[in-house]
Amino acid sequence: MSRAFKLFIVSLSALLAACSPTKYVPDGEYLLEEVRIVSDTKEVKGGDMKGFVRQQPNSKWFSLAKIPLYTYSLSGRDSARLFNRFLRRIGEPPVIYDEGEAERSRVEIEKAVRNLGYIRATVGSDVRVRKRKRVTLTYDIRAGRPYVVDELHMEVGDTAVRRVMEEDKDGSLLHEGMNFDINVLEAERQRIAALMNNSGYYRFNKDFVSFTADTVADTYKVGLTCRVRPYAVDDGGRVLEHPRYRLRNVYFMPGVRDTLDNYFEHDGYGFLSKGGRPPIKPGVLADNAYVEPGELYNDSHVQRTYQSLGRLSALRNSNIHFAELEGEDTLSLDCYILLHQNKAKSLSLEVEGTNSAGDFGAAASVTFQHRNIFRGSETFMVKVRGAYEAISGLTDGYMNDNYTEYGVEASLNFPRFLMPFLSSDFKRRTRATSEVGLMYTSQLRPEFERTLASVSWRYRWRRGSRFQHRIDLVDINYVYVPWISPSFRAQLEAETSSVLKYSYENLFILRTAYNLTFNSRGFNQGNSSMGSDSYTVRFGLESAGNLLYGISKAAKLKRVDGKYSIFNIPYAQYVKGDFDFVKNVSIDERNTFVFHVGLGMAYPYANSEILPFEKRYFSGGANSVRGWSVRSLGPGSFKSEGRNIDFMLQSGDIKLDLNVEYRTKLFWKLQGAAYIDAGNIWTFRDYVDQPGGQFRFNRFYKEIAVSYGLGIRLDFDFFVLRFDTGMKAVNPAGEGKDRYPLVHPSFRRDFAFHFAVGYPF
Repeated sequence: MSRAFKLFIVSLSALLAACSPTKYVPDGEYLLEEVRIVSDTKEVKGGDMKGFVRQQPNSKWFSLAKIPLYTYSLSGRDSARLFNRFLRRIGEPPVIYDEGEAERSRVEIEKAVRNLGYIRATVGSDVRVRKRKRVTLTYDIRAGRPYVVDELHMEVGDTAVRRVMEEDKDGSLLHEGMNFDINVLEAERQRIAALMNNSGYYRFNKDFVSFTADTVADTYKVGLTCRVRPYAVDDGGRVLEHPRYRLRNVYFMPGVRDTLDNYFEHDGYGFLSKGGRPPIKPGVLADNAYVEPGELYNDSHVQRTYQSLGRLSALRNSNIHFAELEGEDTLSLDCYILLHQNKAKSLSLEVEGTNSAGDFGAAASVTFQHRNIFRGSETFMVKVRGAYEAISGLTDGYMNDNYTEYGVEASLNFPRFLMPFLSSDFKRRTRATSEVGLMYTSQLRPEFERTLASVSWRYRWRRGSRFQHRIDLVDINYVYVPWISPSFRAQLEAETSSVLKYSYENLFILRTAYNLTFNSRGFNQGNSSMGSDSYTVRFGLESAGNLLYGISKAAKLKRVDGKYSIFNIPYAQYVKGDFDFVKNVSIDERNTFVFHVGLGMAYPYANSEILPFEKRYFSGGANSVRGWSVRSLGPGSFKSEGRNIDFMLQSGDIKLDLNVEYRTKLFWKLQGAAYIDAGNIWTFRDYVDQPGGQFRFNRFYKEIAVSYGLGIRLDFDFFVLRFDTGMKAVNPAGEGKDRYPLVHPSFRRDFAFHFAVGYPF
């Protein structure tokens, strides 16, 4: 054994000893190494009881290693030293086994199991002392046989309340044959209270609902009675029924209720303001209010009003208050909607630096936004952008040696449907926005000059909290290439690539599209990478050129080079579909598995043989197969020759992404991730300049690229900074040993680094 190796072993042993997990466990006490919960029946899962355990072991990274504990243990005992304090701050102190906490946890688990209907259940605890001052704690659930509701009765003395409950009896959570589950009984109390609150009973709450259970000796059958007690009993013993309220007046007013000297009515609503017109048009406010004068009080309408008003960019927030009317009519409410106005205008500046293959540049943009331009909470935005980049390594024959870009884009967003033939009731029940957009960009490179212009009209809306729709009714794109340098034109003419040539031709695109997104948790709940199980499905379909092609055929227009044109510019014709599925599987509050499947197909036909470059798929990069840099994978087994323009050839008509990612909380705002990515792109047609790129059923599975990697994310709640690495594992463009980098890795050849904002999927 060499001296260097011996020195390494001694140093490693010293480091491991210094960061022993029991280093800061006092004598006579024990580190809580592991907590297990086992059950004698599959109906009661031990994993569901973890929330009742008061003491959890130290957290693990990727559910494997207790790195935070080891980090804390690595610190020295001198707490005055800055380095020691830093290690303790980012680390995690050892969890010391507490016998009292263990007993309280046992009692809580036992209570929780009994609440599920296993009334005779018992829970035992077993503590096993291991070497080096560690213990393993096991909770043993012996659930036994559950109690079952054999008979179900309702006792509701209030006639009107009973009628409301009978009309909604199909919504009840109770039924004969169910387990005597206390959790279900509590949920039924809340359901009844919500039902009554939505039926005019402003003062009703779940405390008016109670249950009585009768059991027969030596049986597991329960007679269950649900009782709704009356509102009150007066001094004379008279039973008072629950009061049912109607809204008399609904007032919109500024956030303060004093010095109001202007009042008028619109669509039955009252408007109060300070000596002038309200900041938002009365009709817009009325359309976003679901609490209506003359209607029964409905708590769900109050919540919908909050949500609808929250969509209005002209408002910072809103508050809704109710006042019971004094006097003879004591069953009426006045509703006051207090509006807090947002700052109408804003101006922002963004500056960024760029580095493309060693060529440095800078970009800046100025954005102006008006959140209430027509007093209907319409949002107007205009953005002016400019960019410059110095380009090196050019040969002679180019006009300049830099890249400049300037552009302007503008949009006008309306917080409602602007569409004829839609009923006012449909518009009120749908949270929608309508948007018109304009964009103009001019790009001047040493090789060419290109102008991009577009105009669009789209709708977005939601029905409920889980489905989100978007329709691009009209989206017109115009690509104009007025100039190509002689050197670059000669290079293009020397190419056999129809794909490259098509990318530098003038083009007109008239498209329509529809997109649907479903989120199982609902869009109001957010999309944190950690938490309960959930999934998201996205589907998109778009087509272009069909209307123009039909007009061209009907008008018997002449073709030029086999294509119809509009304004002497060929137009694109294609159909495109995309499907995306993301599934989050929570292991615990710190660890989550995420599965992703992405599939896209786009087919050019009739007036097009090749997809427009902006509509083609590419693979690799921060959101795809991360062992490859962006636009450097595929199509199929196509191999790049290393030319600057090859990235345009590495595009296709079909895309497949398969990803599995393990996410874990580390410390502070840091999260870690380990992942495996697979996928590629292909073309429908066999293009001579993309050999091996065509999709074929008998070989496509051999052309699926695979990579693996690790990532670090900074989650600041409102945005995420992501640093991901990737290593190639299977390279479909490789030959021999190069095809399987997993077996023959080369860091220089196979490594890729990515920086991005937001999660990859």
